[in-house]
Amino acid sequence: MTASIPVRVCAVLVHDGRLCLIRRQREAGLQHSLPGGLVDGEEPEAALRRELLEELGLDLAALPAPPVLRFVQDQETERPGETEPFRRRHLVFTAHLPDHLVQAVAAVEQDDPGQAPVVWLPVADAAALHLYSHVGAALGRAVRPDTAAGGPVLLPATTGASYRRR
Repeated sequence: MTASIPVRVCAVLVHDGRLCLIRRQREAGLQHSLPGGLVDGEEPEAALRRELLEELGLDLAALPAPPVLRFVQDQETERPGETEPFRRRHLVFTAHLPDHLVQAVAAVEQDDPGQAPVVWLPVADAAALHLYSHVGAALGRAVRPDTAAGGPVLLPATTGASYRRR
């Protein structure tokens, strides 16, 4: 029997050409993460709503339009000290936040005891960072408000050759 691959939902939250990221200091260096987390028996949209409420205090029900699934990306990488590959399927949603909701986003990650800072960075700056999910090359497409272009895009898989955990 094949084990199922855990699914992680995350959001590219856009406002005025900037993206919302969580900045984490890891042992091997700085990592910026798209806010989100694992699906836990619910639909992906419900998991995204739960995760953003837990992490950022952001209620997606307050958005003028629901987040749009823009990218799907598989990950199979190694982690130091582990014998099995680390696998995830990332579902990357995009949401454009109006001014009043940007003000409601927490300044630190709410469900992290380390209180990782929440930062807003220009798209080009964010694309050049060590990001989790590994979607930097696609961020330019993610921030476009045009959602009529069809279904989600399958991005190249994240592998040990393209991404190292920090």
